[in-house]
Amino acid sequence: MKMPRVECEFCQRRIAAGMVAGRPSKGRLWRHDPTERPEIFGDALVSCPGSLAIVDLPTPGAQLEFVEGDEGPADEERADPLGTLALF
Repeated sequence: MKMPRVECEFCQRRIAAGMVAGRPSKGRLWRHDPTERPEIFGDALVSCPGSLAIVDLPTPGAQLEFVEGDEGPADEERADPLGTLALF
């Protein structure tokens, strides 16, 4: 499954975000290292402060919106060629 990428607010990199259960428009950034890790921290494993942050996902998690269309008047009765009435 391809996950959407969202910009981390701390390191400004685009990181994959997995969906959060029960919140379709929110995602959790995957754990990632800061860009300056080798120079500052050496071989120690250090996560970026933005790792695992909950962020807004791009549009795929948005709810479907209904738009009113031009359907014509609803009171108009259709002439049935067989002369029968609709039961439902």
